[in-house]
Amino acid sequence: MQTLSVQIKDNYMQQFMNFVKNSQSNITISKDENLKFDPYFYERKKDLEQIIEEVENGTMEMISQEQYNQEIEIFFKDLKANANL
Repeated sequence: MQTLSVQIKDNYMQQFMNFVKNSQSNITISKDENLKFDPYFYERKKDLEQIIEEVENGTMEMISQEQYNQEIEIFFKDLKANANL
């Protein structure tokens, strides 16, 4: 069995549901709880998986919390300095 995401135009919904009803031995309809709470769940999941892969294979550097804190501190100092210009 395969799972697909299907978008149906409002004016075609009844025809689609009739088709599903007539094909119920071959089609199962269920709501995806992930999409209920976050309509972009699968796009975000794919992006996160790509980031994890890039960190693991070394094509993207992951910095430490300490390095992040230092860089963000420098960023805010620069931002303040430029705001006073």
